[in-house]
Amino acid sequence: MTTLFPLPDNHPQRFQLHNEVHARSSVVFDLPVSASHLAIMLSRQEKDQDRQHLALLCERFGVTPPKQDANHFTSRFDSFQLRWEQHGEFTSYTFYVNTVQADPFAEPALKSVPVDWMSQLPGKMIVAAHAVIIPANTASDNIETLSHFFAGNPLIGAEVSGGGAKAYTDFRIHVDGFSRFLVLDKHLKTAQAGRLLQRLFEIEVYRVMALLAFPIARDLAPELIKADQQLVTITDAMAKGDQNDSGLLDELTHLASAVENHISTHHYRFGAANAYYKLVEQRITDLREVRIQGLQTFSEFMTRRLEPAIGTCKSTAKRFTLLSERISNAGELLRTRVDISIERQNQALLKSMNTHAKMQVRLQSTVEGLSIIAITSYAVSLIGSIAQALKSAGWDVNPPVVIGVSIPIVLVIAAMGVRRIHKLIRKTADD
Repeated sequence: MTTLFPLPDNHPQRFQLHNEVHARSSVVFDLPVSASHLAIMLSRQEKDQDRQHLALLCERFGVTPPKQDANHFTSRFDSFQLRWEQHGEFTSYTFYVNTVQADPFAEPALKSVPVDWMSQLPGKMIVAAHAVIIPANTASDNIETLSHFFAGNPLIGAEVSGGGAKAYTDFRIHVDGFSRFLVLDKHLKTAQAGRLLQRLFEIEVYRVMALLAFPIARDLAPELIKADQQLVTITDAMAKGDQNDSGLLDELTHLASAVENHISTHHYRFGAANAYYKLVEQRITDLREVRIQGLQTFSEFMTRRLEPAIGTCKSTAKRFTLLSERISNAGELLRTRVDISIERQNQALLKSMNTHAKMQVRLQSTVEGLSIIAITSYAVSLIGSIAQALKSAGWDVNPPVVIGVSIPIVLVIAAMGVRRIHKLIRKTADD
């Protein structure tokens, strides 16, 4: 009997998050089995088309299609079983059938899928692989014999799943456009078999997805060398000290813009490459490999062939980041030099303005002295005219004496007036 407790309301995503760990469980099927795996790169618009195309397949076979927001789907159709998953950059289809011929890759599982439906799949194929699991006692485990199923190519292989099977591949695309995995079943359980095939397919897909960054890293190498040399040229010019700092700062700014553009454009791809490579390593670890004498294991092959390419991608991304930091440091130094130069120019300008102001003050003082004399002369002339007029009117006035006496008086009054005006100007400026 269910007991209900007075608990708080559930978080809107509680059950969705709780069930996420069960969302992508491995497919359970009968053995032996033949499987075909397709990984298709999709744009955002093509993802909706892919979902609609899957719905058409379900409609043809009377199968309930996945929900609109589902990103994984597993169902059994008439003659095959399908597992569909939609990832961030690609969609994967895995088809399973339980019939395996004497030549394990002669009749792949994909032959059970309608050809017209297959031809209309949207997107660009990035990985296509066939895999078969057959009983170990029905096939020779002689390396040369098994190599016949891989066009005579050198094999990579190991005992996997705790010794429950042996897995082989050559990591090559064959004439049919598919890579191949052959698994000899010693005592696999059905759930183990599903997980094993899923890991093998994911190793192939994530390996290729990780390598998407390698051509970009290779193409960026000349750009990286060119930018590094340009930075060296700029810093050498900065060290000489007799260059146009403003011009160097413009060059450095353009270089920083170009480098930051490369970083922002390819940051996602390099980050994704690192994430995919970690997934490859994890899936190989999950195989629990045991060496088969005379063969490279999956981990050894990836270490020798994939790790150098991923190392190049990591190195390129790191070198661009370090170059950006060096440019930033050089830019700060150059901007400091430009600021100091501007400050010196401003100081020289202020000094020149101060000297000019002092000269103006001196000139103004001279002009003021002359102005007092001019005012005095004009005022005394008026007084002399008045005295002369009074004498003519019969007053007992001596004009020359009046003029002589008025000169110092007018001079003092004019000087005091100018001083008073200066005080008013200073008071107004202080307010």
